Amino acid sequence: MSNLEMKLNKMGIILPNAPPPAANYLPFVKVDKIVYVSGQISADSGTLIKGLLGDNMTIEEGKFAAKQCAINLLTQVKMACGGDLDRLERVVKLGGFVNSTSLFWDQPSVINGASDFLVDFLGEKGRHTRTAVGATLPLGVAVEIDGIFQVK
Repeated sequence: MSNLEMKLNKMGIILPNAPPPAANYLPFVKVDKIVYVSGQISADSGTLIKGLLGDNMTIEEGKFAAKQCAINLLTQVKMACGGDLDRLERVVKLGGFVNSTSLFWDQPSVINGASDFLVDFLGEKGRHTRTAVGATLPLGVAVEIDGIFQVK
């Protein structure tokens, strides 16, 4: 088990198994030292986290959903690194999509759930650029996040 996974375990987090793609796409593509990870939808222990911000979901619930997306992103990075999460150098960029009503304008606060987790977990290596937008998401999930990572 990698040092980063042991740190996650101390935080009470166990990386889930990487799910197979749900359609005709790759879960990640590695080009040299950059890993592009497809959008990871909000799920906890295999159960989808569904909701609509500005309607039936609070910002705190949305932040939890975003954190779960970040955990799922790390699962894909681990796969891209041959099972060794310690090869992760830094988080470069997150693209955050929040299932929200047209009158909900606080998508950045929701995506902070992922950003804050990654910085808490990785320190400076977790600081990243990002986008946070409102969208209609597949399966009614609350959040979807894709990412770009630098690896060794």
